[in-house]
Parts: sequence; structure tokens; C-alpha cells
Amino acid sequence: MLTEVLERLAASRGGVIGVEPELVITSTDGWTPAGSLVREPYTLLGELVDETAARWGAPAHVGAALFWKTYTYWHVLPMALGWALDGRVPIPKFRDTYFKVSGAGVTVAATSLAWGTSRDIGEALLESEEPLVKVISSQYRVGERTLWGSTAEAFAHPLTQIVRGDYMALLREIGEPVDGLVEPFGEEYFRRTCCLWIALPDVEPCGSCCVLRPRPRPSA
Repeated sequence: MLTEVLERLAASRGGVIGVEPELVITSTDGWTPAGSLVREPYTLLGELVDETAARWGAPAHVGAALFWKTYTYWHVLPMALGWALDGRVPIPKFRDTYFKVSGAGVTVAATSLAWGTSRDIGEALLESEEPLVKVISSQYRVGERTLWGSTAEAFAHPLTQIVRGDYMALLREIGEPVDGLVEPFGEEYFRRTCCLWIALPDVEPCGSCCVLRPRPRPSA
């Protein structure tokens, strides 16, 4: 079921998608281990951040935040959709996670994975994403909460735009570090942190940007 949804998503995007619809690859030719991004002196991470920053004419810290926003979206997408479709969540280990640069920014896949439930997602994030969050935060002076905000949105967006699901319930079940970083507003949501897209010259804020979030009315 999840593969079918991802295949339809790929078709709707002209084949430009940041995750392999089958999730698992049988050969790593042309792929790079995700773990290499946290290997000192962080040369590969620096190259990818520099490419992202150059593409948008952004300073390095903004390029780092936008690279992370892309990576975490595609890494989390199958987990979010799997949970919404039938409760079966694909959980790849960090050591088994690979990526390659693509038209979607990056495409993510795994050499093997297990199937879990929403209770396994929090541990998976700490194992597979926290090392990257800590390195990006320390190397580029981007707050960890800002980065985790993009991960929280990576759960909320597909559950409002691809397969409807109660993303708030899912985020609460996952808990830290993503719970509380988005909030519902009608049929949509707002972030409580900024992805830093708005720091680019001559751009409109994202529709979910915290700067657009309506302020609570003062009590009488």
C-alpha cells in the first residue's frame, strides 16, 4: 500500500521524488551512506550545504537549515504515510540509510529496514536524525529546535497534503524532540519555529511559517 502511494506521488511530480518508492535498494552503486554526513571533518556535509546555499544565494547557516529541511522531509515521509495508511511504519537503521543528490534535492533509501509502529518512531529519530541535527547545529550555528521543527513539519505536511491523518496525535505519541513544534489552524497548520526560508532575499514566507501564525487575541 505504501509503495503504491509513493509511486503515485512520484508520477504526479514527473518522477521527481526524494524517496525510493520501494524504500529498499539492492545495490549501493551511486548511493552514499547517510553516516558519512556526520564523519569528521564533515567534508561531504559542507559540500551539500554549500551547494544549497549557492542555489538560493543564501548564507551558510540558511543553506544548512534548508538542506536539512529537504533531507528530513524525505527521510520521514514514508514513516508518516505508513502510519496513516495502516499503522505499519518503515524503520531503517542509520547504518542502513543511503542517499543521493537528485532533482528532489536528495533521494533517500535503505539497504534494509524493519516494520514498526508509531511507538518506534521516536527512537528511530534519535538514532538516525539526532546525529545529523547535532552536527549541523554545531557547525552552522542553527538551533536544534529550529532543525527539529522541520522534522515535525515533515510529519504534518504529508498528513495534510497526501494522506489525511491526525498529525497532532502522531507528534504527541512520538514526543520529544518533535512534539509541540507545529500547531493546527483549521485544515492546515503553522510551525512554531522558522525553517529560515524567509531569510532569503525577495521570497514570500512559507504558508506554514511561524511569522504568519495569528496572534492570540488578548482577553478582555
